[in-house]
Amino acid sequence: MAKRKNDNLSMGEALNEFIKENCLQHGMDKVDVREAWQNLMGNGVNNYTTGIELRGETLFVALSSSVLREELSLGKTKIVTMLNEELGKDLVKKLVLR
Repeated sequence: MAKRKNDNLSMGEALNEFIKENCLQHGMDKVDVREAWQNLMGNGVNNYTTGIELRGETLFVALSSSVLREELSLGKTKIVTMLNEELGKDLVKKLVLR
């Protein structure tokens, strides 16, 4: 069991410390990427999005519309840039649309 610290921490600092100590950052990144996709793409794209998965530095997005997939494939680099800006770090290097 970890030693108790007497420092007064804010709730955010305590949660960040917990995430860091328990090596949970990768899982948090997966959740953050999913939320960023939903925020950036809006309801029109989210209605056709069936799956979002981050593996390493590659984001896999499953779409139920082939027309939408083709349309989004034309702007992959812009989407990656927008996602990384939303996340505040370079987390996604490649986007694969299925």
